[in-house]
Amino acid sequence: MNIAFIGFGEAARAFVDTLSARDDALTFSAYDIKDEPAMREAMATRRVRCGTSPAEVLDGAGWIISAVTADQSLEAARAAAPSLVRGQVFFDINSVSPGRKRETAALVETAAAYVDMAVMAPVHPKGHATPVLLAGAEAARLAPELSALGFSLEVVAPEPGAATAIKIVRSLFVKGLEAITVEALLAAAASGCFERVYASLASSFPGLDWPRHAAYAFERSLRHGTRRAAEMRESAKTLAALGLTGSLADRIADVQAAMGALEATDLADGELGAAVAGIARLRGAL
Repeated sequence: MNIAFIGFGEAARAFVDTLSARDDALTFSAYDIKDEPAMREAMATRRVRCGTSPAEVLDGAGWIISAVTADQSLEAARAAAPSLVRGQVFFDINSVSPGRKRETAALVETAAAYVDMAVMAPVHPKGHATPVLLAGAEAARLAPELSALGFSLEVVAPEPGAATAIKIVRSLFVKGLEAITVEALLAAAASGCFERVYASLASSFPGLDWPRHAAYAFERSLRHGTRRAAEMRESAKTLAALGLTGSLADRIADVQAAMGALEATDLADGELGAAVAGIARLRGAL
């Protein structure tokens, strides 16, 4: 079977790495709007056929996996929809609102099967074996085939949007905890009281394992802040549609976006205070 990817970033690459190791009979093709040397090299080193359009990579594919940034998920589906045919399965793994997935499903299901797939943990090191939730009319039927390939899955509902709802609400807490950790420690560094604030938080919340938690919050927001910000904009839409405080998720997105705009920095535990002070200067707080 050929598996086609629309979008070939971190998730798509991780899936290809582990799927190809699991079953060498699988073949892969991919299209990414970023037509640049690094992207083409990432495909070539994995023996992934590089397409010049969604239509080109969808031709002959059994499964299509949409793995783009949250703000591009509907556009990706619109670009793919005219080339979809009966028998194909469109897996939407994008971190978007339930409403967005329902809208995408309506586009796709005129020709192909649609599955709302929510990836519930970082894709490294497990790749396609990272735990996922599935929703959609065809999710239960496809579950045995996915399991046979090594997917770690749970079918949650037959309605598209049910899987992503779980992820996008959970993400509000996960990305929010990152954001409040980052902003609090940046404010502490800018105020000249980093050591006292850090020690107080570590004492009050020992279960968070502060050296690891703080470094991890900075690392994830620096390396993935742009993508996390787009996901939080979708969380904001979800909360607003529920009559809750969508602006909370928007502010989390602002923090993630500001961090993602900086050059990624490795934070060693023993140098956390100095590293945070340096980031505070980059953010204009010092």
